[in-house]
Amino acid sequence: MNFNNISAWSIRNPVVPIVLFIALTLAGIMAFMNMDVQNDPDIEFPVVVVSISQPGAAPSEITTQITQKVESAIRSVQGVRNIDASASEGNTTVSAEFEIGDDINAAVSEVKNAVDQIRSDLPDGILEPQIFKVATSSDPIAYFAVEASDMTLEQLSWFVDDTVSRRLLAVEGMASVSRNGGVNREIRVVLDPAKMQSLGVTAAQVNGVLRQQNVNAAGGQSEIAGSRQSVRILGNATDAFALGEKQINLGGGRTIKLADIAQVTDGFSEQRSMAFAGGKQVVTFGMSRAKGASDVTVFDEAMAKIGEIEKENPGVKFTTLFNSVDYTKGQYKSSMAAMIEGALLAIVVVFLFLRDWRATVISAIAIPLSAIPTFWFLDLLGFTLNTMSLLALGLVAGVLVDDAIVEIENIVRHMRMGKSAYQASIDAADEIGLAVVATTFSIVAVFLPVGLMPGVAGQFFKNFGLTVVASVLMSLAVARMITPMIAAYFLKSHGIAEHGESAWMDKYMKILRWSLGHRRWMMGIGVLALVATVALMVVLPKQFFPDGNMDFSRVRVEMVPGTTLDRTRQVVSEAAAIIEKQPEVKTALTSSLH
Repeated sequence: MNFNNISAWSIRNPVVPIVLFIALTLAGIMAFMNMDVQNDPDIEFPVVVVSISQPGAAPSEITTQITQKVESAIRSVQGVRNIDASASEGNTTVSAEFEIGDDINAAVSEVKNAVDQIRSDLPDGILEPQIFKVATSSDPIAYFAVEASDMTLEQLSWFVDDTVSRRLLAVEGMASVSRNGGVNREIRVVLDPAKMQSLGVTAAQVNGVLRQQNVNAAGGQSEIAGSRQSVRILGNATDAFALGEKQINLGGGRTIKLADIAQVTDGFSEQRSMAFAGGKQVVTFGMSRAKGASDVTVFDEAMAKIGEIEKENPGVKFTTLFNSVDYTKGQYKSSMAAMIEGALLAIVVVFLFLRDWRATVISAIAIPLSAIPTFWFLDLLGFTLNTMSLLALGLVAGVLVDDAIVEIENIVRHMRMGKSAYQASIDAADEIGLAVVATTFSIVAVFLPVGLMPGVAGQFFKNFGLTVVASVLMSLAVARMITPMIAAYFLKSHGIAEHGESAWMDKYMKILRWSLGHRRWMMGIGVLALVATVALMVVLPKQFFPDGNMDFSRVRVEMVPGTTLDRTRQVVSEAAAIIEKQPEVKTALTSSLH
């Protein structure tokens, strides 16, 4: 069955195309209701990051003992294009950029193997190396500030780490909850050298005893009452006082308490980050969604959890400092509104030119029958309702009706030649079948390469290009099967009548005759337009992403190495005071890291 006689087949067998498109429409509606809404499509950049921490180490020490060795190990991994490294007090970060198109998961595995091979050459005091790939989904979707009138800073920090994080991580699609500001709980054991010397106790001996007594480890299995149960060895102290009461064996039957030679206190570690909102120190946290999860769904469910936490803890107050979800919701609503407005305007234009309400209705049906099943194809491709896919649907809102307009206009023209609606639909569809198919595949030929572009830009435009292709192919199917079939049974023939005659058409024909009689002039105008286009392409500035007018800004202040946290906070507070004086500023959050 070729493209010309498929219309005649659908006219003679109307039940099959009706059932087919009802099924596609229902599938599209179901897919639309289940599709995730995001700001940008999930992108995995070809970059692998290695982060290693060594608390208390100077930047120069970290550079020589860790950074340079990690760089040398990564450089041997196949596919690495570029390596960037930075070192600060207590931490180093090494980023390896790979060839675009490489398997990023395999790259992470190879980098991890390379780091494991030099693990024995790295200092003993380092924490476990963190190796991860860069993805757009890892960016926080929201930041919150937490205040509590009935908690100390230490208690509030533990509340965020334990209660808030645990509750929010239970939300489906939540990837991480990271705290900033506040302090970490720490039990300090300050030894008294004089008492230790008098009793003949060494620091290493005390450390060994504490390690043995603070145990939470597996103890195998035991058979109790006919069933096997796991056994754990627990030796943790419940608080600082209980830890101070621990007995230290000195030999010869002598024992002493830890509190006899040391001061044991339950406090917090040195504060290495501070966050201020409204001039008050607060604890902040950011949350990130998992890859493939919906920004809107994760954020709304997280806000519901936060509301429950506030009700359970009246003294705790959460303040939203920033979220990208409001922008995502605005983009979604504006894109859907643009699609609807475009469809309505296209219908109005069709009515103005055809001046037949039945023909206008048939043309209008083509828009939802083309757009709604497209959501099903997007779901099959794994796409989401993001900026790029919604932009594509908004762009083709008017294009979707093009094929149907060509079909219905030619059918109306044949009817005004005196034919019945049934015969006019068969003759008109057969007459312009090849032209309609060629027009649609010209659009496909333009946008399909956009959806198959390589590189990072290709990952963004994949959603855009393939959405356009899917929607215009659906519009072609509607124009070839549904439009002639409905026209054959819905239009009414009124006999021979004029078609396309009007004052505007007379003016157009006059211009057309002039252009055909002055071909050299028209060719010259075309060449000048081409030259001007090329010149503008050279002159116009080029950038990866267009400048966006967002409702938030970020100012980064970097101090010289060795600057204390208090001094950093003072400088940041001065900068924040200048920013807060601006009339456009609603809220300002300052965060200082040491």
